[in-house]
Amino acid sequence: MKEISIGEFARRTRLSLKALRLYDQRGVLVPSRVDHASGYRYYDTAQLDQARLVVMLRQLQLPLKAIKELLARDPADAAKLIAEHWRDAEAAHDARRELADYLVSRLSGMRPVMYEVATREMPERSLLCLKRTVAVQNQFAFGKEFIAIMRERPLPKIEGRTGAFFCIYWSHPTPDGDGLIEWCKPVPVGEAHTLAEHYPELTLRTEPAHLEMFVALPADYGAVQWGIACESLDAWGQEQALEHEGDRLALTPDDLGLRTTYLATGPSEPGVDLAIPFAVEP
Repeated sequence: MKEISIGEFARRTRLSLKALRLYDQRGVLVPSRVDHASGYRYYDTAQLDQARLVVMLRQLQLPLKAIKELLARDPADAAKLIAEHWRDAEAAHDARRELADYLVSRLSGMRPVMYEVATREMPERSLLCLKRTVAVQNQFAFGKEFIAIMRERPLPKIEGRTGAFFCIYWSHPTPDGDGLIEWCKPVPVGEAHTLAEHYPELTLRTEPAHLEMFVALPADYGAVQWGIACESLDAWGQEQALEHEGDRLALTPDDLGLRTTYLATGPSEPGVDLAIPFAVEP
């Protein structure tokens, strides 16, 4: 194969010198040779097709890390990875379109149908927790990390929603800033300290008894459903504050955090709900 300079390679691939240097640094498209004296990069003409493939993959908004992994696969596996990425991209696009439609309707004066709000009593619980500040793109991986710990070292089962694992959003990650998220799993009170010794990466804490207002979320919930659920909870809380004005009912206890509870159930009971603690038990 013929060796060509980085300038010629850039001209033939329509890639900038800056992009080629970046791809070299990230291990995506490494020159066939670098002159030790001058630091000048040279490429093999066989790499032209690979460079054009990188350009097309970037147009699909694949991150460089994923492209590096893809280029190391055989063509059949690479095709599967691209298909998976595109399915995810289409799902994300559909979710954004649904959110845009919802915002257009809302700002045009049309209010969504609110979800039914219910309440429940939650006892004092011992929790093993993993709390971390995460970027918006790392939310899913953080949840998977916690669930993997639970699967590798299962904890004693506590029946019902009082024993279900849940995720607290102390602050929400956005494209403009990280958020503080805490994954929690209730454990038997009498065994809590003994169990905690086997989970050094988790923190043991006690959550006080309280009431929660909650709404059931559909299995395929997204940003729109989440937004409607939050609005439903806020509206219900405002109604209760007016109704119980002057009573001992505390609608703003010490912040226990907006939380999503996950419970594998049958069709008679929803598996996921969004809840806000609204009164600490006396």
